Amino acid sequence: MSAEQDLQIRLVSDPLAYYTLMLKDIQKATSYVFLEIYRFRSDEIGTRFRDNLIKKCYEGVRVSLLIDSWGASSNHSFFHDLIEAGGHVRFFKKIRFSWDGFTKNHRRDHRKILVIDDDITYIGSANISSYSLNWRESMFRIKGPIAKTFKQFFFENHRLHNKYFYDKQAYTKTIFYKDFEILRDVPSIPWQPVKKKYLELINSSTREIVIETPYFLPGSSLRKALVDASLRGVSVNVHIPKKSDVGALDLLTSKYLGEMAEQGVRFFFYLPQNLHAKIFMVDRKYFVVGSSNFDYRSFRYQHEICLAGEHKSLIRQIVSHINETRKDAEPFNYEYWQKRPIMQRFFEWVLIPFRHLF
Repeated sequence: MSAEQDLQIRLVSDPLAYYTLMLKDIQKATSYVFLEIYRFRSDEIGTRFRDNLIKKCYEGVRVSLLIDSWGASSNHSFFHDLIEAGGHVRFFKKIRFSWDGFTKNHRRDHRKILVIDDDITYIGSANISSYSLNWRESMFRIKGPIAKTFKQFFFENHRLHNKYFYDKQAYTKTIFYKDFEILRDVPSIPWQPVKKKYLELINSSTREIVIETPYFLPGSSLRKALVDASLRGVSVNVHIPKKSDVGALDLLTSKYLGEMAEQGVRFFFYLPQNLHAKIFMVDRKYFVVGSSNFDYRSFRYQHEICLAGEHKSLIRQIVSHINETRKDAEPFNYEYWQKRPIMQRFFEWVLIPFRHLF
């Protein structure tokens, strides 16, 4: 049986619909709920999730959370009642001040995984937060036994929550589930499996490359690969927000858009709100989805997780999602870019040395 026959995958783009679906699955849990997340805010959405998890604890369901301490926007006091009810909450690599604090503190857990009862897995772009209710996301609900594999990954990162030294090669080893690949990034320069998969797919593409990402800041090898693909006749289409939630990164991104557009790469700016989806598709056949942005920071400094493979039903959903994104997007204007203000050009240049930090 192939992964396509074995797994039912649903793409959810609207955060409210996604949160509603997650909460329904949590309410049905009978064995365990494991959540690994970058941001779990102490706002209305965060409170709804916490309170539902407290109820599951009192029902005897095992509840365990792994939350990045930098992105959390919540603390142990917010989870006091959950912990009292028997839930387990661990914060990933707390911020510490030391002589090498910047290096250590910069390495974050950006993964977004929810695993329920060896049967349901959520993976994708969205955090637990009211802040992003109007954003366009890409979350994937997977029903099937692959949940057992993601449960294993949850506990692996759970053990790493306060470790600086570990076997990075082992923790970035690609895991195969039938004809799917599960790609895991950890902070590393030599071991960057998500980036390597992107390069492999870009270089083998023959018709079309589609990217959706909130932050487009790839290194020179990826930029060259995209340009080379365009020059050999592949339609390369990159969708990014008109204005993301990181203004300085938008400035840096702007520097590269004109250079790549001049070589045939097509950019589209999503207009209504922030586009926070993370989707990569080649030739309407092969996909990579998950938590990773298309930028230096995700590839080099963060714990990320992505699912890659072929799945006809999911590809149809991705194509529909991309078409909807395009309806609310405007194409990049190269002539307008050439006339951008001198001050903007200056700040683009000033920020270049810091591009790895965004």
